[in-house]
Amino acid sequence: MDPFLEPGVLVRHPDRADWGLGQVQSVIGHRVTVNFEDAGKQTVDANRVRLVFVGDDPRGGQ
Repeated sequence: MDPFLEPGVLVRHPDRADWGLGQVQSVIGHRVTVNFEDAGKQTVDANRVRLVFVGDDPRGGQ
């Protein structure tokens, strides 16, 4: 699984561009819950789908 997957990072689903930008909410094992702009909360199996890293949440205080 990708090491960047942690709560707060921004991602896109490689096969669902229509879902828009997503923010990782939680990571439990290989199950990643992401809140997408146009699809709401979705649980993604990180063993089957490689989410595309977009960046850290700019509100994170960096």
